[in-house]
Amino acid sequence: MKVEKKIRLYTDEEMDFARKEDEAFSNGFYEEKKYIMKIHPLRGLFLEVTSRCNAHCEHCGSSCGDFIPKDEISGDEIKKVLREIYDKNYNTSRIMLHVTGGEPLLRKDLFDLMKYAKALGFHWGITSNGMLIDEAMVSKMAEAKITSVSISIDGPKEIHESFRQVPGSWEKILKGIKLMQKIPSLQNLQVTTCVNKKNIDHLDEVYKVLRELGVTHWRIMEVDPIGRAKDNHDILLDPDQYVEMFNYIAKMQRENPDMDIVYGCGHFLGMDIEPVVRQRPFNCYTGVCIGCILSNGDIYVCPDVERRPEFVQGNIRKDSFTEVWETKFKPFRTMERTANEKCKKCKDWKLCMGDAFHTWDFDLNKPRFCHLENIQRYQKRVKKEDTKKAETKKTPAKKTTKKKK
Repeated sequence: MKVEKKIRLYTDEEMDFARKEDEAFSNGFYEEKKYIMKIHPLRGLFLEVTSRCNAHCEHCGSSCGDFIPKDEISGDEIKKVLREIYDKNYNTSRIMLHVTGGEPLLRKDLFDLMKYAKALGFHWGITSNGMLIDEAMVSKMAEAKITSVSISIDGPKEIHESFRQVPGSWEKILKGIKLMQKIPSLQNLQVTTCVNKKNIDHLDEVYKVLRELGVTHWRIMEVDPIGRAKDNHDILLDPDQYVEMFNYIAKMQRENPDMDIVYGCGHFLGMDIEPVVRQRPFNCYTGVCIGCILSNGDIYVCPDVERRPEFVQGNIRKDSFTEVWETKFKPFRTMERTANEKCKKCKDWKLCMGDAFHTWDFDLNKPRFCHLENIQRYQKRVKKEDTKKAETKKTPAKKTTKKKK
């Protein structure tokens, strides 16, 4: 993949002004988050309706598969929770239900559940691998008034099918995307591309496919070291490849103002890059505005966060969801939740706050990686190389004279 331009390097005067501007912004952002933690409004609820899946993706954060779990929550149990939230006078019109899995479309009663949710005022969307979407499925989506869909396309046919480990799935996915464009209630049909070593040089091919399909929302994100990808260095990007991806996103945004091309919500990048790749700096609100009900009924934080017993706040089979939401989640609602000596010394601490919970190393109390560090190292190296080139150009070449015999 060719990158048009390096991440811009700033003059010392520009950097001094930017530091003052960032400090003012970060103080405001920090106070805003402190207030949000205090009131912890429920704005997003992940419903992991199943851990079953018809794919076996190399990067799956939940390590899902084709097994049938014995403790999967029933439709009645899900309806009971939704009704409780409604009866407790939560503003359901401001709560987005993020339906996930596994592959949620494997659940036979899914659309019955979502019709019920919609009647209570919830909006809902789904993350799917797209392989089961046909005309009948699209008709059910329309009846249940789906609001958003995120479908994965991770490269051209061969790369995508290899990465998802399902031969013959490519054409089904493209057909499903075309069919869903006719759903009246669908406000956001988004394609997500999980960038990794195998597809980073094929993003232009994905872009071409999206243009042909008429897709206008493209979410580009890296494969994180979680789930099956945790130690899979065959797919995890190198530090410079991360910067290459950010450059690509910035370039495509400039060249395609009619498309919504964004970096996924996963990590803080520093204020040189954040305004370029999305509208608002990333901050992890798991356990603050975002909750989750896992497929076994556990009340949890973001489903991508490492499954640790101490993070389970309750279970809908024996606990009131709203009571748990109001009285628990204490470890996640403190400004020091990811504090450590190194992170707190960083000038961007008030913005980053230790980055994302789903890639935090809880045993070592530090992030598994830091994009900000990667970008800064890249910028320093490029600046050093550019300085060296400039000095070489200024230095006149030495004239060589032949000695007389």
